[in-house]
Amino acid sequence: MKKTIIAVSLHMAILIAIIAVLGSASGTVEQEGQAQFTGELERNVVIRILENDTAKEQGYLQELLDAFNAEYAEYGIVAVDANMDQYSDLENDGPYGYGPDVLYQANDRIMRYVAGRHIQPIPVEQLDCYSEISESAWEAYTTEVSGQEYIFGVPVNVQGPLLYYRKDLLPDNWEEDWDDDKNGVPDMVENWNDMYAFSLWRKSQGNETFGYMKSLFDPYFAVGYLYSYGAYSFGNNNTDPSDIGYSAGDSELGGWVIRQLASIMNEWCIDDTITVNAYNRLARGDYFATMTTPDVYTLFIDEMVAEGMTREEAVENLVVTSIPKLPASGDLSEGNPELIDSKMMGGVNGYAISSYTKAPNACLAFVNFATSYEMMKLRSEMLGVVPARNDTVLEVGGLALVINRSLEEGNIIVMPSIKENAQMWTPLQTFFTDVAQDAYRAENEVKYASLEAIKTALQNVDQQIYDAIFTLQE
Repeated sequence: MKKTIIAVSLHMAILIAIIAVLGSASGTVEQEGQAQFTGELERNVVIRILENDTAKEQGYLQELLDAFNAEYAEYGIVAVDANMDQYSDLENDGPYGYGPDVLYQANDRIMRYVAGRHIQPIPVEQLDCYSEISESAWEAYTTEVSGQEYIFGVPVNVQGPLLYYRKDLLPDNWEEDWDDDKNGVPDMVENWNDMYAFSLWRKSQGNETFGYMKSLFDPYFAVGYLYSYGAYSFGNNNTDPSDIGYSAGDSELGGWVIRQLASIMNEWCIDDTITVNAYNRLARGDYFATMTTPDVYTLFIDEMVAEGMTREEAVENLVVTSIPKLPASGDLSEGNPELIDSKMMGGVNGYAISSYTKAPNACLAFVNFATSYEMMKLRSEMLGVVPARNDTVLEVGGLALVINRSLEEGNIIVMPSIKENAQMWTPLQTFFTDVAQDAYRAENEVKYASLEAIKTALQNVDQQIYDAIFTLQE
């Protein structure tokens, strides 16, 4: 803790410089009725910080609060846990004084507060982290208000799907039979066609033995199969809700991929059963692989230890890598397919500052402190998240490099940051559930036996989302 405090002590000087220049930066914003940055730190104030449950449970939030409070003790500024549900609704709570002063959430949740002016635009160019965060991450929090662009959040970590697999469950002969290009990496973790073949083989062994297992009804993880073949969420870089594109391009091939993946699993894939049991089942060796986000790595390790491995053995045997490539044809049974990159939905979690706070300058100081190099690094070490700061990514390496590279290459598509995205989840979930269910229907009851049937269903999804958005606006 002392090292952390010392390492971030320079940020006090940085903050004083920031506050000194905020007057000019905030003038235009104040005309929008948003920011209250005055150029002077408030004294003897308490600011409430809303963090996610994992940060609280793993002790990171307390480390952050202790370090910040020590740094700003001479000003009487004290940051405390807001002690609220991580999905607390600022729109309803803030006006009555119940909301947090600073909130940490995903970009889609934070940006829904822009329309009602519940959060303040932030003069991010003045923050210590500004030049170290990629343009792709900043875009998740950028929007236009009254003809001028503002940034309403500060990226903390990047989320995106990764493949988790058990190295010790590979066949003994994998180097001969499952590494065609002899690059030392098993084929089944490099492309979905080999994963499909390997999963069929594992499933044939019986005793609830599976290869790849993942709940396919979850749009966050499933929509990437549509993206990979030309779909998009909203037009104009996810800002135009009148243009909905889940049926665009050859997205029906992505639906076909999901239908095939369902056939290598069991009916648990049509709801959240696999999402819930994946930690234990992968730890027991029932599942060879699954897909999820980087921030749950430690949960897999803990389960593997509970099943009898030492922590060192668990770390050695659990491998996390990028998502396998897809066949251009959409046919997972095709031999020697032309392969394309998998594109997956991702998100950028970050901090925002409430418009209802009585201490905006102290809140800005907290955000600057929390997004410093040392605190971002500590967050990554304690929680396994991928930091948004490039300098921290280089220090952390490993998964952080994989995720950030995928973001920069366009293989992680950040979820829409407009409020209308709330209407896309239910139609998508219904579609993915229905397609996955096809693998378990009687032959005479199959609904998606052709690509045309999938395309039609996706067009219906687009229409349902459109109707939900614009009916609500009437």
